[in-house]
Amino acid sequence: MAHPTPYKWLFLDLNSYFASVEQQENPRLRGRPMIVVPMLTDGTCAIAASREAKKFGIKTGTKVYDAKRLCPGLACVLARHDKYVEYHHRILDEVIRHTPIDKVWSVDELSSRLPPNKRSKEAATGVAMRLKAGLRANVGEVITCSIGIAPNSYLGKVGSDMQKPDGLVFLEPETMTEKLFQLDLRDLPGINFAMEARLHKAGIRSVEQLWNLSPKHARRIWNNVGGEKFWYNLHGHDIPVAETNRSMVGHSRILDPHLRPLPQAKLVARRLTLKAASRLRRMEMYASNFDLSVRGADREDRWSAGITISPSQDNFTFLRALDELWVTMATTFRVGSLKKVSVTMTGLCERTQITPDLFDTTSPAVQQAQKRNDKLSAVMDELNKKYGGEAVQLGISPKTS
Repeated sequence: MAHPTPYKWLFLDLNSYFASVEQQENPRLRGRPMIVVPMLTDGTCAIAASREAKKFGIKTGTKVYDAKRLCPGLACVLARHDKYVEYHHRILDEVIRHTPIDKVWSVDELSSRLPPNKRSKEAATGVAMRLKAGLRANVGEVITCSIGIAPNSYLGKVGSDMQKPDGLVFLEPETMTEKLFQLDLRDLPGINFAMEARLHKAGIRSVEQLWNLSPKHARRIWNNVGGEKFWYNLHGHDIPVAETNRSMVGHSRILDPHLRPLPQAKLVARRLTLKAASRLRRMEMYASNFDLSVRGADREDRWSAGITISPSQDNFTFLRALDELWVTMATTFRVGSLKKVSVTMTGLCERTQITPDLFDTTSPAVQQAQKRNDKLSAVMDELNKKYGGEAVQLGISPKTS
């Protein structure tokens, strides 16, 4: 594998993004400790904290009543996700004036594969500094970012986390170990509590020990090829992402005994549907078919059916499709309990591949409702990304073992 090119990737991470947008919009909030909240109640959590609030130990996920105890003068601002999306697009417009965008990872993170003539340290520094100045001048003086420049986007992300706010960090092959070895294992993207525990079990308790593994050893610890890919990313190799032609997204589950009655089984089906819809949005894909399959206690007791929908990716469209199919199943299959449920979304396409129906007479009110559903689904994804996989749910989530 070729030796890493030192200054190939730029990774941009906006600082305290939601809070910074609110401070940009309201000058009275600037310089003040403040948090963004989903609702004005002490029982909820902070969606974002300003850099001033972070100095008090307040961060994303901190309960509001705890945050107010840590900082009695704390300002709480109701989230305005439409405003954050508006700024997101203004930021993208500014970034592409300075460097091409390779991938938008989230509302506040993106990566750029620097052009060949910008891959010297001097040229890459110039891109980063002009980008920072452009954000302040053309988006907002409070809007800042931390930038990591490295041989691959993974290390660029690591570098962007090292110096906040408004940082610029280079991770170069010759000197990167000095910086990486100062990190804890969970400072590395992709290592959560569970992965850290697995590494500890294998005797790996530091980034230096992880670095010194062989690729095959990493693969054994991960128990799949992901460990080997992680090793190469950590060492600065720029691994191309394989293109895939995925044709379906779905989830299934063998039901615990207490979840086999139809009302409980439907809750599981809803949960699987929401997980599949979330995966669709992460893939930036739309589905035009939704299928439900169920199995009774006897392997021969099976039922399945599908429904065609307008290309969609929001939670609510698929939940309506599930409701329609579930009623049909419950009235025709006639079993008191289920052993397995499966949901599948097919007919996948990208937004650019969606052709409006020539005879589409959808009313403006319906179109507006669809936009609202898309926005609500995206907000749920953002909150679940910040707080955990099922922090925000539609309806009751069944307890599974």
